[in-house]
Amino acid sequence: MADYELLELYLFRSIPRRDIKPLAKELIAKFGSFAEVISAPIARLTEVKGISENIAIDLKIIQAAGTKLGRETVMSRPVLSSWTALLDYCRSAMQFEEREQFRVLFLDRKNRLIADEILGQGTIDRAPVYPREVIKRALELNAAAIILTHNHPSGDPTPSQSDIDMTANMVDVAKAIGISVHDHIIVGRQNTVSFKSLGLM
Repeated sequence: MADYELLELYLFRSIPRRDIKPLAKELIAKFGSFAEVISAPIARLTEVKGISENIAIDLKIIQAAGTKLGRETVMSRPVLSSWTALLDYCRSAMQFEEREQFRVLFLDRKNRLIADEILGQGTIDRAPVYPREVIKRALELNAAAIILTHNHPSGDPTPSQSDIDMTANMVDVAKAIGISVHDHIIVGRQNTVSFKSLGLM
């Protein structure tokens, strides 16, 4: 099923008695895909003629449901044994965010997800995060390990030098108090990058 057809099916239920196909195609043309439509901010969705604030909110509910479903899949088993599900969850949560967002996944001793928290939000190309704040929160949650993840709104997930330096600092600080940093994942528009896979940690 094409993206516009899936969107059309949904909009048909929200906007009865109207030919929805042109509107669905316009949304896909403007934002790029079904995932990008439901991830778009409400203000941008309502710029499209025919999309009211209520319809935009309904589209955001689809996004929230998808993210929650991904989270439940990840939480039901050890993260390191369901890596693909973890990457899918990270993508659904951050792939189309317009500003950089830094999240930390806190894991217990069996590598099950305790919490996923946003610890830094910033501009289009930077989200400040401080190792001491991450470690403080890990101790509060009694986490044994963490996975760092952030998005690059530019679309290119290639790590910057500041990403590399910050990760090395985080690993050193965490190691000193017995907390493992399993990986740092950068989410781009189309794919993800793992520091561990790149040999950067």
